Amino acid sequence: MPEISIKAETITSLFGFHLTNSLLLSFVGVILIFVMGIAYRSQITASQKSGFFYIFNVVLKNIYILFKSVLNNDIAFFFPLLGAFFLWVMIQNWLGLLPGVGSLLVAVKEGEHTLHVPLFRSNNADLNATLVLALVSVVLTQIFGIKFVGFRSYIKKFIDISNPINFFVGILEFVSEISKIISFAFRLFGNIFAGEVLMTIIAFLVPVIAPFPFLLLEVFVGFIQALVFSMLSAVFLSMAITKHH
Repeated sequence: MPEISIKAETITSLFGFHLTNSLLLSFVGVILIFVMGIAYRSQITASQKSGFFYIFNVVLKNIYILFKSVLNNDIAFFFPLLGAFFLWVMIQNWLGLLPGVGSLLVAVKEGEHTLHVPLFRSNNADLNATLVLALVSVVLTQIFGIKFVGFRSYIKKFIDISNPINFFVGILEFVSEISKIISFAFRLFGNIFAGEVLMTIIAFLVPVIAPFPFLLLEVFVGFIQALVFSMLSAVFLSMAITKHH
């Protein structure tokens, strides 16, 4: 039976910095997105475009239209952020499904013992990574809320001592913002980690044909989770930049 770890494993340490298998795969994701961006940009003005360009363009166009239904005229300002959320989460989810991810093992020395741990692990199956994504989304929501509404008007949503009811509502608003971080982080982590565990168990029990339907399901789930994360970010941004009366 394969060993399942809820935390990312350290592959090596450099000057006190721990390089984990999830961080290693995130570097692969960064390089892949960088290459995709260069390839897409280089073909914008080209007379003959590849299939990749058309597929990528259709995806960008449709998520742009989807986010525009939430943010309306502010979409041009926020789309780079929301598009980055969508692409990053989706690519990291799909990278975790590649052959060798989770099954390619390396020997790691831990004290007097030698452990065999996966060389690669999906970035979104690491709670540290999903927590950082959640923090980035929620913190930027507060920053843009202050930018669009004004500091005094935005803070009044949390601190309003005009009457006891508004004061209590402000406390609930603050708790709500904190709960968004927890919800974002654990929703993404839980879905992707559960999918990896399911794939690992099925591949161990019936290694030939049985994992294929589950693989297709995880491809779909990876896309949906990316859409949910970015769409919720868009909704929260829309709420934050709307003036409260």
